[in-house]
Amino acid sequence: MSPLMFLLLLLLPYALFSSSTHVAVISPQDPVKLIGSNLTATCTLSPELGLHAGSLYWTLNGARLPSSAYSVVSSGVLSVSLRSLNGSQQQSGDNLVCHGGDGRVLAGSCLYVGLPPEKPVNLTCWSRNTKDLSCKWSLGGSGETHIQTKYTLKYKLRWHEREKECEDYGTGNQRYSCYIPHNIALFTPYEIWVEATNQLGSATSDITTLDILDVVTTDPPANVQVSRVGDLEDQLTVRWAGPPELKDILFKAKYQIRYRLEDSADWKVVDDVGNLTSCRLAGLQPGTVYFVEVRCNPVGIFGSRKPGIWSEWSHPTAASTPGSERLQTGSCDPKPGEQNSTLRRELKQFFGWVRKHAYGCSGMSIKLYDQWRVWLQKSQRVRNQIRQDDNS
Repeated sequence: MSPLMFLLLLLLPYALFSSSTHVAVISPQDPVKLIGSNLTATCTLSPELGLHAGSLYWTLNGARLPSSAYSVVSSGVLSVSLRSLNGSQQQSGDNLVCHGGDGRVLAGSCLYVGLPPEKPVNLTCWSRNTKDLSCKWSLGGSGETHIQTKYTLKYKLRWHEREKECEDYGTGNQRYSCYIPHNIALFTPYEIWVEATNQLGSATSDITTLDILDVVTTDPPANVQVSRVGDLEDQLTVRWAGPPELKDILFKAKYQIRYRLEDSADWKVVDDVGNLTSCRLAGLQPGTVYFVEVRCNPVGIFGSRKPGIWSEWSHPTAASTPGSERLQTGSCDPKPGEQNSTLRRELKQFFGWVRKHAYGCSGMSIKLYDQWRVWLQKSQRVRNQIRQDDNS
């Protein structure tokens, strides 16, 4: 019976609750029913009350049930019939109460109407820096059972028969998850599954077999710094530090960068950074603030062949590109203290060519610069030949 019902019963006059006298009894007490089924319950009065069953009425969760559902079985027994039951409005059970004609509570029962759980699905797990294990899952079928259902995450090493239960379960939006904080074994596969149980039945998920080394993720890259590239108005350099928690573990990290304009929610992702810890972003808008984030994927820990799991993105780091007025590329005579404008124009032309012929950060190399110089020379020869043909 729910705590609310106990409280209501305690508030009744003491005379109605002597050790030798029962005010009334509801039968069946605390029934469990499937959604769509029927229920007939009876309220049997104690003869000492001197009440007639015809004066009683029923409520369900505080709402009075229609008298058309009642049946006077005898002077001391009133029944109520409920058809095609809906799921319980609260997982702790619905309150079915028998009242005297003056409204006082004579007896109460909890009514549990729901469904047995279906097999949990989508069980996935990950380990933060090989130190712990977190798992989450989804509810099978429609998910809603309408009555209290217990989910238990169980696990064991494949070649050891003793199973363990996870104890640290999530709450709120994370309620279908569990965290194992320590005593994680490496180099030995785990078998992990979820059991769901309620008063109407039970179900067990498929067993997931995994090696901790195959499901490692890291903390986001630390010390992300974004800086300008001299006076180049369309360039920013991004630098970061690798995950220090894995410094003594054999692995090869790969990284992703994403960046967006200050006033935009659309991120542009650079996928092919590889295992570099710096990258130059090109093709940016002059005089504009950008937000940049980096994340890490620890690939091949101790020879694992799995693709790895991406970390969360780092906290956004902001930087602005120089304004286009900073470059005096239209001037033939450099101002005092200004670097060679011809070199700047060639660099701008080079990076424009890179954006068309390379992708991401891995293409930024001296070899690529040499390829551009060859392309530039060929282009100049073609332009010179066209001028000669026009003049002839």
